[in-house]
Amino acid sequence: MSEDFKSYIAALVSGAPLARDEAKAAFSLIFRGDATPAQLGAFLMGLRLRGETIDEIIGAAEAMRAAMTPVEAPAGAIDIVGTGGDGAGTYNISTLAAIIAAAAGAIVAKHGGKAASSLSGSSDVLGELGVKVGVSPDAAAASLQDAGICFMAATTHHPAMRHAAPVRSELGVRTIFNLLG
Repeated sequence: MSEDFKSYIAALVSGAPLARDEAKAAFSLIFRGDATPAQLGAFLMGLRLRGETIDEIIGAAEAMRAAMTPVEAPAGAIDIVGTGGDGAGTYNISTLAAIIAAAAGAIVAKHGGKAASSLSGSSDVLGELGVKVGVSPDAAAASLQDAGICFMAATTHHPAMRHAAPVRSELGVRTIFNLLG
């Protein structure tokens, strides 16, 4: 349990927004596994109920980028990710959009994961189609270079998300992670 993390929860309970550096520090604790599931759930719901600020989203994104496993991509490559969690059981369109964009000549790095708060995630869809979804960063980079498209599974490229995934799944509602991709 992180005593430091409690201060971020207290700030959210008071209604105060987190500064960018505070959000980055809080998410860095999450990605290191230094927040308990109860703390993480309280934090995510505090953000959700009050509404995430731009600084909180940027700080979270900076922490996520610092914790990710990067993939070498050619110049001009685009990233397509669905935010998921619409609660309406709609079709996973971001995966189809990635395939269509690549077929039209775009170099597409598609990333995503299993459904956390939606009907299906891109890993679910591609897995059903027989695509290997847990490939290494080097294999993803080679696919991007050779085929113009790759899939980067969140579990492989964002291994720190393993600390948040169970809580997200149990909550079953959209969180800031749906905004981060």
